[in-house]
Amino acid sequence: MSGNITKASAPNRKYLGSAFILYLNFFIHGIGCSLLGQQVIKEFLAGQWGTGVEKVTMVAAALGLGRLITLPFSGPISDRMGRRPCALMGIASYALFFIGIAFSPNMTVAYIAAVLGGAANSFLDTGVIPACVEIMEPKSGLATMLTKLFISVAQLILPFIMGALAAANLPYSVLMYVSAAAILVIGVLVFKIPLPENKKAEGKADSFLGSLKKAKFTMESVALIVIGFTCTATFQLWLNCAQTFGKEVAHMADPSLMQTYYSAGTIAAIFITSILVNKFLPVRFLAIYPAIAAAMLIAVYVVKTPFICQVGAFVIGYSAAGGVLQLATATVNDLFPTIKGTITSIIMIASSLSNYTILSLAGSMQASKGAASVIMLNIVITIIGVVLALFVNLRYGRLTESSRG
Repeated sequence: MSGNITKASAPNRKYLGSAFILYLNFFIHGIGCSLLGQQVIKEFLAGQWGTGVEKVTMVAAALGLGRLITLPFSGPISDRMGRRPCALMGIASYALFFIGIAFSPNMTVAYIAAVLGGAANSFLDTGVIPACVEIMEPKSGLATMLTKLFISVAQLILPFIMGALAAANLPYSVLMYVSAAAILVIGVLVFKIPLPENKKAEGKADSFLGSLKKAKFTMESVALIVIGFTCTATFQLWLNCAQTFGKEVAHMADPSLMQTYYSAGTIAAIFITSILVNKFLPVRFLAIYPAIAAAMLIAVYVVKTPFICQVGAFVIGYSAAGGVLQLATATVNDLFPTIKGTITSIIMIASSLSNYTILSLAGSMQASKGAASVIMLNIVITIIGVVLALFVNLRYGRLTESSRG
């Protein structure tokens, strides 16, 4: 059965149903990664823990810590044990995350649950995405883009789900229990579905550190890795803190609407950018999109109205969360064609470090200086990303020539 998997596209069609089931994990992930950024969820959990909403932002930072802890070995587990076991580890971890947050009597329990949520993200990334790429070859770009689409659709409808819970006078913990049950059902299906056999690591391959020793890092490649940090900070700060700004500073009646506009912008970017990258170098968008995001953040900070917050949510969703991290990853892979797996891990570690450190800082700033200070922090970090991207663009042609040589 496995002998024909790589020869023709026809055998892969029988796995398309399996790919759909695998992508459903990213629908649940879309809920999980944005859950703690919703203002009503923040207020619900703050009441449950007997603390302030800024503490929920600090717990959200633990998602990045969980990714940091697991990224160095989740990839090797996927390559050596197989995609299915890795995906199942992610599914189990996500179920524990949702149940842990729902039951959490205090911030400590919630923090541990959030670390598990970050671990779940790593295992899903390294288990589900390679499996879908192997199913959909040679359309690997489409395979990875679909993960973002499933995440964005979940984030788009999340405010409506929360609105339905509120209308039915149900606690928001119901969403967490249902999400845990749903991903466990998906886990049963993942256990049963047919998957193409991935080629497991054979022989003595270079370790993560061994690959690093062979790499020749330049100022430009380091700049690209730092862009992985800055672009993540841009959308994570918005996703987790903008609704608090909308309520406390812009006096929005329903700040959860910002999530819908944000997700709509992200979905628009997925389709539009996928067309544009066929006409322009992906590296160009690393400067253009963050520049748009920076201008929008400045407008939100200065104008401070509900309308500008809604416009800002769409624009930030488009320009910051619609694929900049993926484009940065693709660009840095062009510079290190022989160690793509290792260099991808490095930029994702930078992204996870951003999630952990910047959201921890944002939680402290919200408590001491207010929500507007977080928007200013976002402006500064995003502008740094623009400057780094301009530097990379100026040097890109020479860099790709030397990498081929």
